[in-house]
Amino acid sequence: MLAAVILSGGASSRMGSPKALLAYQGRPFLEHLLEVTVHPQIGVRRVVLGAHAEPIAKNIALAADEIVINADWESGQLSSIQRAIRSLPDGTDGFLLCLIDHPLISGALVNDLIERFYSKPANIVLPIYESRRGHPVIFSSALYQELLHAPAEKGARAVVWAHAGEVVELPTNEEGCVLNLNDPETMHRATERSD
Repeated sequence: MLAAVILSGGASSRMGSPKALLAYQGRPFLEHLLEVTVHPQIGVRRVVLGAHAEPIAKNIALAADEIVINADWESGQLSSIQRAIRSLPDGTDGFLLCLIDHPLISGALVNDLIERFYSKPANIVLPIYESRRGHPVIFSSALYQELLHAPAEKGARAVVWAHAGEVVELPTNEEGCVLNLNDPETMHRATERSD
């Protein structure tokens, strides 16, 4: 069983409003990510909230046990990943890490990553689009302790670099996996292309 971890803890300062609530194809980013992470192998889900926890929790239907609050969100993304890991039940095989600013992914891509993870177990599985690594990323439970002790300034990348030879890259034609929607202009260009 995998966990799905969706990070939505940042301030969204460049975007000007919480990214989780921005509309894509008529519904919020977060709703889209919740839908594409429904999969038979995903048995638990965590949505890490921080700066805009209240409006997001009020507007998106989340079960109480799906919400993880990161009061220390200003410390960066790694602190949210660590909160999520600490909240997981025993026995997960790993987790699928989704970022709220990479919402333009499909359920098919999630399915392909999960299939690859279970068909030939690897510590890290990620999509690659035109030679660029993207999201979501699957981390094996074997890396939980390393992620919990990774240096804050390097974040989860430090663990990916430390296991460079064990990273499985799954080629995809989904450009959304590399599109980081951090500001209104980038979002407008990306959603125009994908509509």
